[in-house]
Amino acid sequence: MNILDKIIIDKKREVILKKSIIPVSQLEASVFFGKQTISLSQKLRESNSGIIAEHKRRSPSKSIINNSFTVEEVVKGYEDAGACGISVLTDGKYFGGSLDDLLLARASVNIPLLRKEFIVDEYQILEAKAHGADLILLIAAVLTREEIKSLSEFAKNLGLDVLLEVHNQEELVKSIMPSLDMIGVNNRNLKTFEVSLDFSKELASQIPNDFVKVSESGISSVEAIQELKPYGYKGFLIGENFMKTDNAGQAATEFINQL
Repeated sequence: MNILDKIIIDKKREVILKKSIIPVSQLEASVFFGKQTISLSQKLRESNSGIIAEHKRRSPSKSIINNSFTVEEVVKGYEDAGACGISVLTDGKYFGGSLDDLLLARASVNIPLLRKEFIVDEYQILEAKAHGADLILLIAAVLTREEIKSLSEFAKNLGLDVLLEVHNQEELVKSIMPSLDMIGVNNRNLKTFEVSLDFSKELASQIPNDFVKVSESGISSVEAIQELKPYGYKGFLIGENFMKTDNAGQAATEFINQL
């Protein structure tokens, strides 16, 4: 069993527990539930940099990346740097995040927020909306075509953008459907944690232009982005590269200024 399989087993248990504690009616009563969302896909189409900066304390592959910043410091730094959007990891067990991080981010910035989570249930999409997210992530590796369809349509009905993450051609082929806004290619093999930009390059031509193309993971240099732009990529998700520094916002500013 690989790390992704373990995370999904734990996530399904977590969702069952949360459903028993917090009813849907409570989520729907949140002040953010009726809030107009901001479209990241639209912002990426219009942007020159395309940077989606990530708030991430740790990961299964790197353990602790950075615990010394507050969420507010990080996300305000990213917004000031000119990021198009911010990804907030909300998984607790493996990434040290929480829905409170998303709430704090929403209270601090006015740019699109992605709830970065292992979504397996509509309930988590309601949570995302209730905590101020503008878009959700769906991971093709852990969902069937039917699940991707029902979850993405559910999110769209709530006014959320949908970013679908793929790792290979098989996942891409099974996933393409009108209820997605963005297709992200993860350059990290979730089974081996090996990272290569070749994943993004190889799949680029197979992603229809109706979708905004996003490259995720392993992007640590301006050169990498310049290498990927000719392949049609408009979005670039960067987490560890900024978070591992002493000042994530400043690191993002310097990076974006070089683009």
